[in-house]
Order: sequence, then structure tokens, then C-alpha cells
Amino acid sequence: MSTAISPILAEKEKALKDIIASYGALAVAFSGGVDSTYLADVAAEVLGQNAHMLLADSPSVPREEFEEASAFAKTRGWRFTILHTREFDNEEYLKNEEKRCYHCKSELFRQMSLYARQYGITAIAHGEIADDALDATRFGVQAAKEYNAVAPLAQAGLHKEEIRLLSKERGLPTWNKASFACLASRFPRGRRIDLQEMLTIERAEQILKKKGFHQYRVRHHGDLCRIEIDPADFPKLLESNTRQEILAALQRLGYKHITLDLAGYRTGSTAL
Repeated sequence: MSTAISPILAEKEKALKDIIASYGALAVAFSGGVDSTYLADVAAEVLGQNAHMLLADSPSVPREEFEEASAFAKTRGWRFTILHTREFDNEEYLKNEEKRCYHCKSELFRQMSLYARQYGITAIAHGEIADDALDATRFGVQAAKEYNAVAPLAQAGLHKEEIRLLSKERGLPTWNKASFACLASRFPRGRRIDLQEMLTIERAEQILKKKGFHQYRVRHHGDLCRIEIDPADFPKLLESNTRQEILAALQRLGYKHITLDLAGYRTGSTAL
């Protein structure tokens, strides 16, 4: 552990390792995001091949994210399996109402539980962190409780910025990765989730990514596209050539009205 990491943070990571070791074997919900990647890496260090990393494959996961996560897990030498979740078969999920995330996570934990039973694994784990206890909108936590999914990061008292620091110390490329949420979160609450529209959203966000934006969302309102980016990046997007190129590309996807949200990027804005 580097001297750049405080003794308190070092103690939290030690506590995390002790928690993970107590399970003997663990199935980890791995998504390729900051929290789950760190959890998976520590689990692999502590448990070796008794740590099973499970990646959900679903239309709501952008292909680039899925492929990057898959490649990273293989490069790391983890015991890695892809689960093909079927939340899109659930009408309650497709309605995109308040508990959409609950239905999605229930399907994930259901499949993880089946996998754990098949391989004699004592526990399934997800990447809930200490910060999540302050967010009453996280219905996925309810699903986790119903399936007895454990949350080692939260149990060790680890917060997002601490996980970023510890990830950087481990050389994980996700240490400074932007916040990510499934593509279903781009639809306004109550607007039915449509697979073809979801593909359009994915392509629209790829345009912003290729233009070098780090934190972004494309909020989908039918033929209106509402772009959220970090306010510090407003000048970059509004530069004449960049603006015109993004405008033309999004119009080719079928958007008639393309707006920049002056509030900037923020989580959960489609639920407001």
C-alpha cells in the first residue's frame, strides 16, 4: 500500500479483505464500473478462483461497456461468466415506472442465486457502497435484500472517492471512470422502454464519447434529444464545428429537436 493512501483508508481495505475472506467463495455482480471492478479485484486477490465474477448481458448495457468489461475480466485472469438476464421479458420493467430498477436487479440476483447454488457458492455480492445508504431512490437495494445479496464495500464503510483512490493505487483503469447507468435510465419515467429507441440512445451517446466528452447522458424524449454534459464542457460542445457535427449526427439518428440542458449532467433527471 502506497504512503499516498491514508492509514484510515488502508484499514478500510483490510476490513474489506477480511469480510470477503469470511465467505470462502463469492459470486460478484461485475459491471465494469468503478465500484464493482474494485470489489472484483479485491475478491480475486483474497479468494483466487473461488471468486466468481458475473457480468450481466442485456440490451440496456451499451455494447462498448460490455465488451470492455469482458476484455478486462479476461485480461485480469478472473473466473468470469456472462449471465444473459431477461428483464425485458418483464412487463413491469418495460413500463418504466418508479420501481424499474427493482425489477432489473431482481432478475440479476435471481440468476446470480441460481449460479451460486449450482457451484456451491456461499454468497452473492453487489457493489453497493456507503454513499448509497443516503439515496432512497435505489430500489435495487431492496431486491438485494430479498435475495440476501451482500454488500462488502458498504459494510467496510467505503465511499466513492475512497474507492477511486484505492482503485488508482491498484492500477485499475476504472479509477477515474465516469459514472454509468443502464440505458433504460435515459427514458423519462413512465415512458415505455423500447428496444429500438434504446439502440438510438446508445448510438447517440457514442457520438458524444467519440467527441471526447467524459461525463454525458442523452435523455430521450421521443424526437427530442436532451444532452447533459459537465457544465465545464459547454464551450467545447458549443464550438461551431463540434456543435454542427453533433447536430448533424443526431439528426441522422432521427432526432428533430436537439437541446443542451443548462443544468448540466446529473443523475436521475429523467425521473424528475
